[in-house]
Amino acid sequence: MATTRSALTEDDIRTLVKGATPDERAAAAHKLCRTIDSVPLSVDDRDLAGEILRIMAGDAAELVRRALSLTLKKSPLLPRDVAMRLARDVEGVALPVLSFSPAFTDEDLVEIVRLGGPVRQVAVAKRPKLSPKVADSLAETGAERAVVTACANEAAEFSESGLQKVIQRFEASERVLTTVAYRQVLPLAVTERLIALVSDQVREHLVQRHALQPETALQITMDTAERANVDLIDQAGRTADMKGFVAHLNETQRLTASLLLRGLVNGSMTFFEWGISELAGVPHHRTWLMIHDAGPLGLRAIYERAGLPARLYPAFRAAVDTFHSVELDGGARDQERFQEKMLQRFLTTPQPASRDDVDYLLDRMDQLSDSLRTEAVAQIA
Repeated sequence: MATTRSALTEDDIRTLVKGATPDERAAAAHKLCRTIDSVPLSVDDRDLAGEILRIMAGDAAELVRRALSLTLKKSPLLPRDVAMRLARDVEGVALPVLSFSPAFTDEDLVEIVRLGGPVRQVAVAKRPKLSPKVADSLAETGAERAVVTACANEAAEFSESGLQKVIQRFEASERVLTTVAYRQVLPLAVTERLIALVSDQVREHLVQRHALQPETALQITMDTAERANVDLIDQAGRTADMKGFVAHLNETQRLTASLLLRGLVNGSMTFFEWGISELAGVPHHRTWLMIHDAGPLGLRAIYERAGLPARLYPAFRAAVDTFHSVELDGGARDQERFQEKMLQRFLTTPQPASRDDVDYLLDRMDQLSDSLRTEAVAQIA
């Protein structure tokens, strides 16, 4: 191997093999690895370099083996058998090659994930490219922190079934679910499954990022946090501090476009006004004017300032117009009747609400209708 020998003295090679101290051998190993990785090598030279690397990989001193692992962690010249030997070494030697080396096959990495333990799994999960086969093996058998690392790695090519397996295994782990939710690309079925499991903040991210129909995120069971907020909105008329109420929702990142649309279509205009005011950073009296008195452009201007999604604006526009067209009766249970009329008018007016959105509003109207019907029967009795 002429090119290699010309870059190293005989003393360097002798030190590599028979150096008195680990430090001396490690320095020689580092120098040789740098040379191997930087000079052109013939086929014969590569074979000879491989033999020298196998000597390094078998050195009794961890410092020497670590020098080999660190110096050639990204090199295509590291033989596969040497990479596998290093991968089975102590963590200080194994992790550099596990994180970067192109020497491993997918089958090698799957086996390492299956048998290597959490620390080695994390190293594999960090690699600059993970095929679906390797990513899915992490989904199947990886420890939680390794799965989090892989899901945060956009170069990890999970299959849809792999991501579904992650959710199945770590359904109770907010950390894992949040990491999955923040991936740049998600299959629709995975997003739909996440919706019912993640926090309000992450749910809103899914709606915004993945352009879901808004009620996909809102069609949640009665005991979820966001539905509980709707119940609070129903009671908001009894509080003197609507400003404080929406400020609290905003501080806890629950003052979402979805929640505002629910409140508005349920007739809670005051909540909508204060919510827009809070998000836009505009005083309530100015917000009120823009919503109600500023012509067709006022609502759009304050809506955009609040940072709400443009695709939902037509639904808000329709809801505000419907609100203005419905009047209170002045009778008993006037607010409930008003809400029912508001829902009826909104649902029968052409507007861009999604099918899921309409399903939720129909459900809400049914609840109000049942309540009013029960009240009427009670009065007759």
